[in-house]
Amino acid sequence: MNAEPCTTIYLIDDDDAFRRSLIFLLESVGWPVRDYDSAQAFLDAHASAPDDLGCLLLDIRMPMISGMHLQQRLNAQGWHIPIVFITGHGDVELAVQAMKAGASDFLEKPFRDQALLDAVALAVQRGVQQRRDTERRRHAIAMLEGLSPREAEVARLLARGRANKNVAQTLGISEKTVHIHRQRVMEKTACANATELARLLLLAEPELLD
Repeated sequence: MNAEPCTTIYLIDDDDAFRRSLIFLLESVGWPVRDYDSAQAFLDAHASAPDDLGCLLLDIRMPMISGMHLQQRLNAQGWHIPIVFITGHGDVELAVQAMKAGASDFLEKPFRDQALLDAVALAVQRGVQQRRDTERRRHAIAMLEGLSPREAEVARLLARGRANKNVAQTLGISEKTVHIHRQRVMEKTACANATELARLLLLAEPELLD
């Protein structure tokens, strides 16, 4: 198994010996690892989400700031980070809560080495996809922000499958004017047809087509 490019595993656990064993395991298959002995140490080191973050490997129970509380703080800050929680016996209920809050997976001690490696690999893949989706949405939003208010109205109606004549009737403008707006919309958004325009709108703001 090869690590994804530019991805680092951020390990947070207050057990020094356990942390060292996980570092050895992860590095043995090519994952770069940065480790912290507390959630606060991680927060002190990062004012924002690290660019190279593959996933957080996080103990669910730690002194001061627990793994659950760290997850809640990161969510509140808008950090969309894949997290694999490490749990002890009896923490399954907490782990389920963590999954509902967006965690990628949880592992109950003791776990097999391969189970950990598989969970980390899946979390990293999930993070990569999330970043791609976010970038696509940002691009779509940027494209649509270039439209005038009237062009945006025309774009929404076209994306719903409306014909030029129907758009003209809905907006109270001439069909010729709709045709001009349509051309400008397609040029500004680099869309070839209404189907591509609908896809762009759905990427940017799904509720626009409700």
